[in-house]
Amino acid sequence: MEIERKFLTKAVPFVLEDYPSRRISQCYISLSPTIRLRRQDQDFILTVKGKGLMAKEEFELPLSREEYEKLLEKAETPAVEKRRYLVPLKGGLMAEVDVYEGPLAGLMTTEVEFFSVEEAKAFVPPDWFGKDVTMEKAYKNTSLALYGIPEE
Repeated sequence: MEIERKFLTKAVPFVLEDYPSRRISQCYISLSPTIRLRRQDQDFILTVKGKGLMAKEEFELPLSREEYEKLLEKAETPAVEKRRYLVPLKGGLMAEVDVYEGPLAGLMTTEVEFFSVEEAKAFVPPDWFGKDVTMEKAYKNTSLALYGIPEE
């Protein structure tokens, strides 16, 4: 079960490059059910996601480069390209700050994963996180891949 909240971040009060990061390229080979194909640095992952906005079932399967490249031929969406920075938070939580590239350049979001829905609902984000877009479908990566950055 994946339980997370997502925020529209305009700026951070620190240097992102001071934190570990990963380069991510992901697309979707199916939108219903949601099946994501992701390259994260040199790792390749197939993810099947359940329905939901804040909480959803998720299953991940590691792939070889060859399996990834073969499945990439079946992509139904353009790739979403981003750099994910891992910023530790109080309470043992981790902020995943995504700085998007390519057609989505200029967009930055921050996600935090939780162990329970109660923990997610009780979370008080730092001011720099920005607007909570957890329940806005337009900020899901599937929508970003298909339609680009939402108009505000």
